[in-house]
Amino acid sequence: MVISTDPAWSEISDQFVTTYSNAVVYGDYDGETVLHEGEVRVLANGWVEIPTGRLLSPDAVHHIDPHPE
Repeated sequence: MVISTDPAWSEISDQFVTTYSNAVVYGDYDGETVLHEGEVRVLANGWVEIPTGRLLSPDAVHHIDPHPE
């Protein structure tokens, strides 16, 4: 029996990532607190990655409005 030492999650995690090329990330229901505008990636664990490499916590993000180009 052969068992891989690489985690299987890394192979399938990209299938659960959503990328928006143009979106607005809000921190509140009313849309008064804008956390980021532009490209974002929503990771499988709920964290939001912005192009600078920073991550926004799922607790900090209320909603994301994608804007078509």
